[in-house]
Amino acid sequence: MRAQGWDAVLQRHLRYGGRVIGICGGMQMLGREVADPYGVEGPPATVAGLGWLDFSTTLTREKTLKNVTGRLATEAAAIAGYEIHMGETQGLALDAPALLLADETGGLRPDGARSADGQILATYVHGLFDTPAACASLLAWAGLREAEAIDYPALREASLERLADTLAEHLDLKRLWAAVG
Repeated sequence: MRAQGWDAVLQRHLRYGGRVIGICGGMQMLGREVADPYGVEGPPATVAGLGWLDFSTTLTREKTLKNVTGRLATEAAAIAGYEIHMGETQGLALDAPALLLADETGGLRPDGARSADGQILATYVHGLFDTPAACASLLAWAGLREAEAIDYPALREASLERLADTLAEHLDLKRLWAAVG
């Protein structure tokens, strides 16, 4: 990111009031450093992060992979997504979480971080923009004046229905099933 100059571009974006969201590895890069003591991503090393959020990440040998539900920490907008990462993040920035996720006891656990000025969000959760209410809230947070969320599951279902109708109309399905079956 530094080699391509993206750190300077993002810093300028923030200076002019822009918003940044880091998801998974993007979250890790927003912190002070990412340590890889086991050589998960290459030779063991510690790499400086952007330092915009007060936390550090240590890559672990075991991958976290799980579906999650919850809500945005600052609003009631529900989210559903998944975590897939190899790292543990610790630091003071996590005291202001980006999300509240359902835990095994039925309670809520914090996830990610928000900067004190509200310009930066960070989370391990993928799929934030798939839930219409969360998508609309995040787009509004990012500055879109009239955020219109897209219901991706409904859009995908409608697209699959159109595809199925087109196949049924233009293919001899009995002949196809006989050939493969």
